[in-house]
Amino acid sequence: MKMFKQAIVAAGLLTAGVVSAQSAQMNNMIKVGANVGLAVPSDNLSAAVGVDVAYQNLITPGFGLGIATGYSHYFGKENNGYDNNDVGVVPVAALIRIYPKQMGFYFGTDLGYGFLVGDDKVASNSAMNRPNGGFYIKPEIGYHNRDWNFFLQYQKVFVGDNGDMPNQDYNVGNIGVGFSYNIPLGK
Repeated sequence: MKMFKQAIVAAGLLTAGVVSAQSAQMNNMIKVGANVGLAVPSDNLSAAVGVDVAYQNLITPGFGLGIATGYSHYFGKENNGYDNNDVGVVPVAALIRIYPKQMGFYFGTDLGYGFLVGDDKVASNSAMNRPNGGFYIKPEIGYHNRDWNFFLQYQKVFVGDNGDMPNQDYNVGNIGVGFSYNIPLGK
């Protein structure tokens, strides 16, 4: 719970800082997108689909900071006799992006806390409780222009050994592809 409170305070401070830094040069934007991926490792989950929403402020033409959230839905699968339940991830994260050129290659990451939502149990035929969340990271590399971003991503929520069952580690992560549309704020 302490990490959750720290993530909320950090997101609030970051939001206040970037909102007060808005300029008329269209350096501020809302990013709305979607992604799809394959669960890795795939002990208890098979695939993921998600939507992303982020606010980004270009501090310099090649460096952006912001906040990110969204929802990723992971589909459970049968493994070692367990009927694993689906799980959702709702991140509260800081967004960091580096744009070497005005158009072309970029890279960055989202760092924060990922809340796990859905069934309280890891599997429908198990008494093991699902973890509530953990450290969240989503590095990505891709192509961008003024309006669009197309990227490869890795998304992971680190839950330690919470949710592990005999012969099955509980993992929430995927490698996938996605896109986002940039909605400029200001003039």
